[in-house]
Amino acid sequence: MFQNLEGKRIPDVTFRTRQNHEWVNLTSEEIFAGKSVVIFSLPGAFTPTCSSSHVPRYNQLVPTFREQGIDEVICISVNDAFVMNEWKRSQNADRVTFLPDGNGEFSDGMGLLVGKEDLGFGRRSWRYSMLVRDGVIEKMFIEPEEPGDPFHVSDADTMLKYLDPSCEFPYDVSVFSREGCPFCVRAKGLLTDAGIEFEELVLNRDYTDRTLRAVSTNTTYPQVFINGQLIGGSDELADWLTKRATRNAA
Repeated sequence: MFQNLEGKRIPDVTFRTRQNHEWVNLTSEEIFAGKSVVIFSLPGAFTPTCSSSHVPRYNQLVPTFREQGIDEVICISVNDAFVMNEWKRSQNADRVTFLPDGNGEFSDGMGLLVGKEDLGFGRRSWRYSMLVRDGVIEKMFIEPEEPGDPFHVSDADTMLKYLDPSCEFPYDVSVFSREGCPFCVRAKGLLTDAGIEFEELVLNRDYTDRTLRAVSTNTTYPQVFINGQLIGGSDELADWLTKRATRNAA
């Protein structure tokens, strides 16, 4: 049974990091003193759940965490600095700090270093998240001890709801566009002006027209999706944004 360490100080260790091709040692004191930090720890870099869900969502929500007074969001894994830096680059996770726990000292100090020899991983961290204020653990979300790689409570949304149960999450927005499309330019401008982040998918670079037909009966560009809902083109998006502004003002 993993021990919940809420109210206790984090382990005092030294993280061996690589910055600008140089070794840089960072102590727990240097990283956490005087700051409010959200940490999420996971079994390994480049592994499926970690790469597809855990890291991307935390990276997306960093601005929202900052609105809640969080100074830094940190990802920890029992991997070396070279692997962690390359993983961060491949994930485009520029908002999250990646800390290498290469020898597993931090994870061991948390009581969450587990054996994964059956997978050829050796000793790795159990998946968990925690809120640390000035080096003291305020809240922990530890995944249940069950077979496999459970991912139920250490996600970014759960941590954000702990910080503020009434917090509004950012929109998930995708724009299907094509090169040389003025209406696509307008739609992206509308979203940018509204302060809404979006992911752009460009025709014949990121998808083909078959993909668009699979998700929409509309074949004009752009096609904007927000939180799973098809909004439509730039005119429909403008209407949606006007209604949203009216709701927010009410």
